Amino acid sequence: MYYKIIRMKVGLMKFQKRHVISAAILLALGAAVYVNWQFTSAPSVKNKELGAASYVNATVASTCDEAKQTSALSQETMDWFSSERTKRQIEQDRVLDEAKEIFDLENAPESDVSEAQKNVEKTLKSFTIQESIEGILRAKGFSDCLCWITDEGVTVAVPDSELNEKTVLIADDAVISHYDVSCENISVIGV
Repeated sequence: MYYKIIRMKVGLMKFQKRHVISAAILLALGAAVYVNWQFTSAPSVKNKELGAASYVNATVASTCDEAKQTSALSQETMDWFSSERTKRQIEQDRVLDEAKEIFDLENAPESDVSEAQKNVEKTLKSFTIQESIEGILRAKGFSDCLCWITDEGVTVAVPDSELNEKTVLIADDAVISHYDVSCENISVIGV
């Protein structure tokens, strides 16, 4: 009988231990679900506004005539960029065609071939650097831009409406990061 009583107490203790362990696991699981819910629930207002642009007291003060002038100027500016880009491409193609003619000659002097090869390498290097600078400037927010590399320095053209002290610094930084030139030899112009 004594043995049965001890056995009942041990069974009762095991039963209570199981309930305590089960309750602890259930409580831990509930806490984990709550923490997960807190971190994955809808973001707060502070998180929604992170990086969002907003305009405070923005008013439109232009008339229809000013808007037409701006769009006409914008089209004129776009045409200028397109024209200058075409001119630059024609000049680069001319240098490459002249070099190709020299390379195709069977009895071309070695000095001419060497000079043509230098011109091709210089043109390709300049073209690659100009394209890189223009790509960076477009990524930085310029609607359009054009870059020329000459022996005297680098010229960057941007729309006149986007030209200010900050954009000049951005253009200088883009040029200096891709081409070995001092700030004095960089010109940023508005068109």
